[in-house]
Amino acid sequence: MRWKGRRRSSNVEDRRGRRMVRRAGGGGLGVILLALVAMYFGIDPSIVLDPGSGMSAGSGTGSDSYTPTPEEEQLAAFTSVVLADTEDAWNELFRQMGGNYREPRLVLFSGAVQSACGYARAAMGPFYCPADSRVYIDLGFYRDLKQRHGAPGDFAQAYVIAHEVGHHVQNLLGISGKVQKLRRQLGGKRANALSVRLELQADCLAGVWASHAQRSKQVLEPGDLEEALTAASAIGDDRLQREARGYVAPDSFTHGSSEQRVRWFRRGFESGDLEACDTFGSGTL
Repeated sequence: MRWKGRRRSSNVEDRRGRRMVRRAGGGGLGVILLALVAMYFGIDPSIVLDPGSGMSAGSGTGSDSYTPTPEEEQLAAFTSVVLADTEDAWNELFRQMGGNYREPRLVLFSGAVQSACGYARAAMGPFYCPADSRVYIDLGFYRDLKQRHGAPGDFAQAYVIAHEVGHHVQNLLGISGKVQKLRRQLGGKRANALSVRLELQADCLAGVWASHAQRSKQVLEPGDLEEALTAASAIGDDRLQREARGYVAPDSFTHGSSEQRVRWFRRGFESGDLEACDTFGSGTL
């Protein structure tokens, strides 16, 4: 991906190295809220609710002695450029729709972080918190993406950021709120099915961003699109379940299968059109 020398976003908060306050009996409404957000986006809530963390939902104070490695600094710069690209794309697309795009902020953290949705550990992976309109990411996730999920490459990393920004777009359009309300009413398998459609739409929106970035800035290099598709495939529910359990349970899917995630990212990329991302009106996924 061609990214060096291009504009970086001013909407990045660097909280790497910040310590979290350790209190007895940690927890509270903030942790519960984040657990609900985790469930909403198909993440195991036990990662958030783990009582062994010993962390409270209180905000972190102070900072440890923290010196990023050159590799981490390059990843931070890359993340900032990708975020800037999403800003350019969605500002333009919202203008075309007659609206105004409110840019999200992106928080870099290490190990654990306090969001408006509560306390989260890096093991939760990148996430979007609708309560504060922020995307949170520990740069160590990129290492996991490469080593654990077999999805190396900078455009694979860009896809992850664009997917979370896609959740912000859904939030601005009111889609997320409607889906969350329906999921509470339905529960069970039908709630999971709605979550899958929400996640696949975010994949499609990531593809729309990639299409816009390529048309306006020619960011893609040979193999980049394949990197994004590999990443989408690597984190499909079927693949992750097979790796973790040895079997697949489609009724418990919350993000979609590898094939579905690839298909909807590609649809967004090939069309470059937000209207092509209507996963909720589609008879087949």
